Amino acid sequence: MSITTRAAVARAPHRPWEITELQLDEPKAHEVRVKFHAAGLCHSDDHITKGDAPVRLPIVGGHEGAGVVESVGPHVTRVKPGDRIVCSYIPACGKCRPCSTGHQNMCDEGKNASTGMFADGTFRFHAGGEDFGGFCTLGTFAQYAVVSEWACLRLPDDIPFEIGALVGCGVPTGWGSAVHAAGVRAGETVVIYGAGGVGSNAVQGARYAGAKNVVVVDPVEFKRDMAKVFGATHTFATAKEAHDFVVETTWGQLADHAICTPGVLTEEIVNAAVQVTGKGGKVTVTAVGRIDERAVHFPAGMLIGYQRQLRGALFGDSNPLYDVPRLLGLYRSGDLKLDELITRRYTLDQVNDGYQDMLDGKNIRGVIVHEH
Repeated sequence: MSITTRAAVARAPHRPWEITELQLDEPKAHEVRVKFHAAGLCHSDDHITKGDAPVRLPIVGGHEGAGVVESVGPHVTRVKPGDRIVCSYIPACGKCRPCSTGHQNMCDEGKNASTGMFADGTFRFHAGGEDFGGFCTLGTFAQYAVVSEWACLRLPDDIPFEIGALVGCGVPTGWGSAVHAAGVRAGETVVIYGAGGVGSNAVQGARYAGAKNVVVVDPVEFKRDMAKVFGATHTFATAKEAHDFVVETTWGQLADHAICTPGVLTEEIVNAAVQVTGKGGKVTVTAVGRIDERAVHFPAGMLIGYQRQLRGALFGDSNPLYDVPRLLGLYRSGDLKLDELITRRYTLDQVNDGYQDMLDGKNIRGVIVHEH
């Protein structure tokens, strides 16, 4: 039977999130209905309301979430009713070509992320005869949602839902950008542009991988201060200051890695990242830019002359079925700081306040705590 749920939805670009009631269908084959307890306020959802994410509208926001399985559809084997889960924003079916070759971050089941449509061509959220997708086929800004079983990862009883929500996207995306995509190694110099919810975890990944210099560039003083909590060795407000420091500390050899994790990627940031890397250096791009602006634009000789590499990273090259439990293990042992990521908590009705705080540089990560 269908149920009613409150949700934050985006109806059109350049309009705030709207709190409304939706009808939610029961789960179909290989689907589960989740009662969300916590949802992370990731910058990717803000790109929807800013008009920079090419998604089908209207859409239920949210792609970081953790909660409890309320019911399951036919043929579900991964989880059962009552299980505590975290949702991976890219599902991992385990059997498609990407999954079977160790690239769960590109699972074929994630193909409808921008529409929220399920594999059978239908939707689970409805209102007034209109279909609503869930962002990344999740929609964690709803109290309840129907999601693919392949997006469900079991959350141990000792891990709070708020922490669980973050390991569904921001934590493995940032951590993996340094550890997997960039491949940071002991003794190297790494420059990270942007120290928000993703960049802070890139800092932690680079530190844990053994980088000698973890250099952070962020214009917000609060974020620079927090970056030191997460392991940054040096922080700067501008790319030029960071560049000058890297030249001095490496005797002109420049950085081994530059990782781009700002809220909005710009051509200026990409060019600074390329210029700060030395011979054989790698630039890893994790953030997205504005839909009508070109962020990657420089002479090919900038890559060829120093044999630099420039690559994108999706989900930090992480394999959620393996990496999420591993990251939670590092959290338990005290090697990964996750409590410190959560700056403020909000109710669903305060979702727009949460995003304004993020844009004002007040948050590393805001979290919605759902009230039922």
